[in-house]
Amino acid sequence: MIQRWNPETVAAPIGPYSHLVRVPADHELVVVSGQIGVGPDGELAGPDAESQTRALLANLERLLEAAGAGPEHLVKVFSMLSGTEHLAGFRAAMRETFTRWYPEADWPAQSLIVVAALAKPELVVEVEALIAVPKTA
Repeated sequence: MIQRWNPETVAAPIGPYSHLVRVPADHELVVVSGQIGVGPDGELAGPDAESQTRALLANLERLLEAAGAGPEHLVKVFSMLSGTEHLAGFRAAMRETFTRWYPEADWPAQSLIVVAALAKPELVVEVEALIAVPKTA
């Protein structure tokens, strides 16, 4: 079982994440490339961070399923925003999804950075992830 925790020897996390995540030996690490806010048809979900974040999290959920995993197997999430003006929308969509995925607040590790731009001007958010999938016999 993946173990997530926050030692009392450091300050509590400032958001929905765990400081430490331990992956047991009977799991295989899978890397998820940066996901953007497009639907299965490739169309951008909208111009704002909230709609793009919702779409990319739906993509992430589909990728987890394709890998034989679920949100409980997320080890690390790395998010990139193309400006601080997108923080509120991004956080709203993440909070909504993470509340559903982690009702007991057993969050994966997370990092968030604000960058000057992403690969295309219309993209305002991109998320990469690391998954620990249980090995099958």
